[in-house]
Amino acid sequence: MKNLRLGTRGSRLALWQAQHVAFRLESLAPDLKVEIKTIKTIGDKILDVALSKIGDKGLFTKEIEKELLAGKIDIAVHSMKDLPSDLPPGLCIAAVLEREDPRDVLLSHKNYSLAELPEGAVIGTSSLRRIAQLKVWRSDLQLVDMRGNVETRIRKMKEQDLDGIILACAGVKRLGLEGMISDYLPADLVLPAVGQGMIAVEARADDPVILEALSRINHQDSYLAGQAERAFLHELGGGCQVPVASMADLRGGQLHIQGLIASLDGKEKYSGTCACSPPEAEKTGRELARSLLQQGGAAILCETRG
Repeated sequence: MKNLRLGTRGSRLALWQAQHVAFRLESLAPDLKVEIKTIKTIGDKILDVALSKIGDKGLFTKEIEKELLAGKIDIAVHSMKDLPSDLPPGLCIAAVLEREDPRDVLLSHKNYSLAELPEGAVIGTSSLRRIAQLKVWRSDLQLVDMRGNVETRIRKMKEQDLDGIILACAGVKRLGLEGMISDYLPADLVLPAVGQGMIAVEARADDPVILEALSRINHQDSYLAGQAERAFLHELGGGCQVPVASMADLRGGQLHIQGLIASLDGKEKYSGTCACSPPEAEKTGRELARSLLQQGGAAILCETRG
């Protein structure tokens, strides 16, 4: 294999991730040349409507996956949190790179920390997950929809004179904008999205040559954490635009999994944690999801989905 075609979205962050994967692969195989192809997705085309109102099944992945299935590209690189819990038949997550900091962060051009946000502070975010958890913490916050890539959201924050915006730490750091972070949101305040901070590489399940090459850049601990979190999301029947969250990590040989379902008004929250051996990652993720559904999370999700 001397040439490999990689599909990705065209944002600066998506291209950074694609180039990072290409660099890793080319470093392991000096004769390999990775060609990067940018593909526009539905989520990139519709920027004036909240994600929660246009559905969440493959908004940022479907067009890329179609080209992968058609053999027009050999692999696809995604932010793991953009991948729906069900992949199209014939595709698989073949590698997950080592996870970056999974937390959310506050960016404020007024230099507010979390503790300094004034009464009724106006915060930009497009995530139902963030809205639900922030409302649990501070019901006075005014949360306004904020779409676009990282740079666009920063520009809108300044133009609209918002008090701040909430973004994923991983994307901010990967773009070299860490100096703009005003504060970090601890996971016990806002639990991250499933797969947040992970770069996933998708491939055709029947392509052993590609799968073997990708196995060499896979970070097993991150892969296992991603399995547990995605199993949690799958059991809830969710995509990336429902008010649920999960984070897993390996410590002391055990996989520790946290999960949460919260109402959009912040008045109800169901959360739990569990631990398991790594081979039980998916099974335990599903069990945690079922536990939260039985506690009352099922009613929240029904209401959210209308």
